[in-house]
Amino acid sequence: MAGEFFHIEMLPALHGDCLVVEYGDERRTRRMLIDGGPIGAFRALQARVDALPAGDRNFELVVLSHVDTDHVDGIIRLFAQPRPWPFVVRDVWFNGWRHLEQAHGLLGGKQGEYFSALLARRLDPGSWNGAFGGGPVVVPAEGELPERTLAGQLKLTLLSPSPQKLERMRKAWRKDLGDAIEPGDLDAAWELLAGRKQYLPGQGLLGTTPELDALLEKQGRPDNAAANGSSIAFLAEFAGRSCLFLADAHPDLVCASLSRLLRARGLERLVVDAVKLSHHGSRGNVTDELLALVESPRFLFSTNGAQFGHPDREAVQRVIGRTTQLRPKLYFNYESDQNREWAEKRLQEELQYDAVYRPDDAASLVVKL
Repeated sequence: MAGEFFHIEMLPALHGDCLVVEYGDERRTRRMLIDGGPIGAFRALQARVDALPAGDRNFELVVLSHVDTDHVDGIIRLFAQPRPWPFVVRDVWFNGWRHLEQAHGLLGGKQGEYFSALLARRLDPGSWNGAFGGGPVVVPAEGELPERTLAGQLKLTLLSPSPQKLERMRKAWRKDLGDAIEPGDLDAAWELLAGRKQYLPGQGLLGTTPELDALLEKQGRPDNAAANGSSIAFLAEFAGRSCLFLADAHPDLVCASLSRLLRARGLERLVVDAVKLSHHGSRGNVTDELLALVESPRFLFSTNGAQFGHPDREAVQRVIGRTTQLRPKLYFNYESDQNREWAEKRLQEELQYDAVYRPDDAASLVVKL
């Protein structure tokens, strides 16, 4: 159909992820939100939601990939607003404790309990993992990879997590809660959430008290690897365009799932229009095996380089050196000390790549496929 489009918008989510995907045609625009960034990036997410056309603030799907604070806090704050919300959410993909225990595995942490409490009280029935019948979003050990098609024909093929990754997360989740509350006790989680200032509408944001500053510093510590492994990652395809959204997923599972997909499709490599790299371009998540399975002209890095120093130089070098595409494009939603060297024109000509940064006056970086 004429006028079809598939756009990926990387919001300025500090050291985290917050992605708005828009797809459709000249008659209608549909949207998917992936993660919400850390609490310090909430203003950008709120501004983006407020900028949507009145009467068309709809999300076909909201994905909370996993419960690390640089992905979850902005969405908790967004959903903590009292209903009726000025936006519509048709389905939310998020693995909470209820899915973990029944699947013998799941995510982890206090933020996971907070978000679970919000979903249980704020979402319409059937809108939490609705595409999976309310069960866990998980890749089975055998058989075909799960596929789900959103309204408007956006097809999502699940690549992560696996039952084994969720089992590791279940253990980390319980450990993180300690004696605060029992896993899955959503009433207790709701009471705790009600006292967390950073999530309360109308209470201001960040840096307003020494206590909040201390909280931010604590939240900036390195992520638990088990949480990364529980990430919901998938291939999105629409109207001949495609992108890999890898959250913070572990490369071993992503590669195993891609290999299964390639066998099913009778392909040697998966050709996609873009790859949102895992874990903000961490050296441990961008591997030779992954790049050998994928062919793409665009690679997306979502981070300002704070907290963890991403993207790692080795990861960017690997993307440039291992891609089969002539002049791959590297997209950065910030210019930072960690990625500034890739802006050098001499280096771009020598290594045959192009670097694209979010313009200073732009609210976000939009990648049009």
